[in-house]
Amino acid sequence: MPRVVCVCFRRAGKSYHFDARDLDLERDDIVVTRTGRGQEIGRVRSSPTEMPQEELPDDLKPVLRKATEDDLHKDERNAARETEALEVAERKIAEHGLEMKLIDAETTLDGSRIVLHFSAEGRVDFRALVRDLARALRTRVELHQVGVRDEAKMRGGLGHCGRPLCCATFLTDFDPVGIKMAKEQELSLNPQKISGLCGRLMCCLSFEYKFYREARRCIPKTGAKVETEQGPGRLTQLDVVRGRAVVTLDEGGELELPLAALARHKPGCPHDAEQGKGQGGSEGGGGGEEGG
Repeated sequence: MPRVVCVCFRRAGKSYHFDARDLDLERDDIVVTRTGRGQEIGRVRSSPTEMPQEELPDDLKPVLRKATEDDLHKDERNAARETEALEVAERKIAEHGLEMKLIDAETTLDGSRIVLHFSAEGRVDFRALVRDLARALRTRVELHQVGVRDEAKMRGGLGHCGRPLCCATFLTDFDPVGIKMAKEQELSLNPQKISGLCGRLMCCLSFEYKFYREARRCIPKTGAKVETEQGPGRLTQLDVVRGRAVVTLDEGGELELPLAALARHKPGCPHDAEQGKGQGGSEGGGGGEEGG
């Protein structure tokens, strides 16, 4: 069976399968591969593993070699060439009067092709621009329009948490994110607080969604009427991480309970009603907290 490795071409970019052939490769090795664009330099993300023929990609291409000093020097020179290409492209875009914003440039290792990534509000007819750029840069030029999430991934930045963007550091794919995830986690629905630099819902909303969904599966919604050993009340606060809830009693005062004490008796719930009453009673015996 062929020996296959995963290779990534951009920071936090998607990994692709390549034929490792008989090369002695390890994770984080810098390698030169053959792709549909030409020769490209990338980083190995997994040790070689044997893969059955039926699971192989139809267009599996080979790893040509481990990157040499000459390859690394070429990559450095290409970085300078990419900066120049962006400057030239900015001028040409202005000359053609096109509404597009350049984001990044990529050059194949052999210098045979430059790919310019850009964002725009709608479709852009850049055919004349491509011809003009090819003459100015004396190489084949491709323009690739990306969405707002990909733009944030390429540019990078800091999120609301103060840390580098997840998409620019470790996320390789964009999973669907919905407003339901924010509601399930009792987060503010203010768009400014739950949207990332790209203007879309933050990717991290999905990280703990399954945990919250499972933890709240048998718990009443905030505002629901509940029964406690100290009388009826209304569920006013939920702290899923700590496993606690606050009930405002009808007769006044607040009572802190474990979430298990609020579990409703139905098939599949991790705690039944009797267990919940027992735990609620032990907590209630210690007295409630005023003004939780």
